[in-house]
Amino acid sequence: MQITLIGAGNIGSSLLEGLLHEGSQNPGDITISDVNLQALEHYRSLGMNTMTDNAGAVLGSSLIFVCVKPWLIEEVLGEIMPSLKPHQILISFAAGVSIDRIAKETGEQPLCRVIPNTAMAVNASMGCIVPAPWTTPDQVSEVQKFLSKVGNTLIMKETELDAATILASCGTAFALRYLRASIEAGVEIGLRPGEATVLAAQSMLGAAKIILEGGGHPEQEIDKVTTPKGSTITGLNAMEKGGFSSALIQGILTANGLYKKN
Repeated sequence: MQITLIGAGNIGSSLLEGLLHEGSQNPGDITISDVNLQALEHYRSLGMNTMTDNAGAVLGSSLIFVCVKPWLIEEVLGEIMPSLKPHQILISFAAGVSIDRIAKETGEQPLCRVIPNTAMAVNASMGCIVPAPWTTPDQVSEVQKFLSKVGNTLIMKETELDAATILASCGTAFALRYLRASIEAGVEIGLRPGEATVLAAQSMLGAAKIILEGGGHPEQEIDKVTTPKGSTITGLNAMEKGGFSSALIQGILTANGLYKKN
């Protein structure tokens, strides 16, 4: 399958790195359009097709990923629409840009709005997919199957997408802040920074896999590792006394409120 990426910034490059790591996508079937010549040279050296002409970049591709900042999307769509064929599927990664806003430029071109995160680079993204009403089930399935190469996917309603963005996209930063604090605490109790990083990060990964693959509730899993008067329950209670859960919940609610306002 031939694909095109318009924009090789943080999100676009995360998708590219994940595809390279996954290995099933032929680099020669990937076309990238960007104004950053240094970024293009990097991907050209890996065997991908690169150019600065957005309209030319979409020719012949089945999936067109629009990975640009929200304020650029109308300009980019205006450039590429004359070159698109009815069967080509647009996938917008532009945060906060609604299906209706995109459709003003694209009409009923097959379209999915997607919120991924930078964990695409390591094939562990959470991709939230909102299909336009006129996009067929087969086309949605094609998009979902492709994005599954770089992580998990979930089809959802557009009314749910703002909340999903906070939890799945901003959530990467929230989780990393927890990780950073854990590493700092690990150093304080006697570990070297490298050791603390591996221990804390692997623990986060393992905890996530327990829930995703086991299907249980976090509190059920917490109960399995807490014993009377043990270190785990003592540490958890100290965190709650310091406002851990409340601070996290308030952070998510505040971020969600600001995102909706903007």
